[in-house]
Amino acid sequence: MSLNHVRPWRNIYRRSSRQIMVGNVPVGGDAPISVQTMTNTLTTDVKATIEQVNAAAEAGADIVRISVPDEGSSKALKEIVPEVSVPIVADIHFHYRRGIEAAEAGAACLRINPGNIGDEKRVKEVIKAARDHNCSIRIGVNAGSLEKHLLDKYGEPCPDAMVESGLDHIKILQDNDFHEFKISCKASDVFMAAAAYQQLADATDAPIHLGITEAGGLVSGTIKSAIGLGNLLWMGIGDTIRVSLSADPVEEVKVGYEILKSLGLRHRGVNIISCPSCARQGFDVIKTVEALEKRLEHIKTPMSLSIIGCVVNGPGEALMTDVGFTGGGAGSGMVYLAGKQSHKLNNDKMIDHIVEQVEKKAAELDAAAALADAAE
Repeated sequence: MSLNHVRPWRNIYRRSSRQIMVGNVPVGGDAPISVQTMTNTLTTDVKATIEQVNAAAEAGADIVRISVPDEGSSKALKEIVPEVSVPIVADIHFHYRRGIEAAEAGAACLRINPGNIGDEKRVKEVIKAARDHNCSIRIGVNAGSLEKHLLDKYGEPCPDAMVESGLDHIKILQDNDFHEFKISCKASDVFMAAAAYQQLADATDAPIHLGITEAGGLVSGTIKSAIGLGNLLWMGIGDTIRVSLSADPVEEVKVGYEILKSLGLRHRGVNIISCPSCARQGFDVIKTVEALEKRLEHIKTPMSLSIIGCVVNGPGEALMTDVGFTGGGAGSGMVYLAGKQSHKLNNDKMIDHIVEQVEKKAAELDAAAALADAAE
């Protein structure tokens, strides 16, 4: 019996959308919500870009976007694509020819900005390249780069202007019998972005790419993204997400997964439940959690771990996690396995032992999943 069946108030009913493919990754329909990031290397630095894409993929990125600002970047893309394991979205602004070149270079998707890609004739040429090379397209509307006629009409960037821009370009794609597209309407203002996405969700069945653009640094950007994306995802809106941070792309992937994990929409790796600590703690909770986060980064199997400093909430939290440790007294605490008390453990052996228990549990879960797949 699933947890959602027992507790229906935890259900999120996702908006119905068409499904498209970004390379081998399905987006929309009943596909899992995919996590994206974007490289911040010079695309012409092929080695550095490949390394960054692969690091993001190792962290869990399903799709990675790469900026293609010039012809040199288009040529570099041809070298990059064969060396990475995830589909590449080519980020195209201003120069429609870069979109054509990126499609020829092996990009799985072309991101075009209605505000600066050019007139309908140029968009048609990009559409032809996408069709010829089996690319999907993302219509990427940004509040900061809307078309002049829309700014003249509305006076300033606003949700209505953003949605009108997106729908105008959807019509161009559909008039050219091209339907492998998704759409985003990003703003750095959380309220504007959320309002635009809600309107967009009602106006089209296209898959929606969520993001709060230019959200800021690691802490401030994480908070803005969690509020903006979290509320939209809770409403069932969103088929793929990118958290935009002035930080390492790997951090964007981690934050993206944490947002999805908090809503029960994706599960990857160890979900650590830990207390903020106080004078009752039986061990240094903060340093322990920091160490465990690093030591358990290699675990991709979805599972839960509780690290609680004392017996106020420790036993209760441990009942609901795969592995748990609750601080006690006299330099030791209690280890919980599958929600049950298992054995006492000295604090000085805690980190190594917990890593061992988590790895053991992950192996058991992986083996059970493999058996289930084989039975099907």
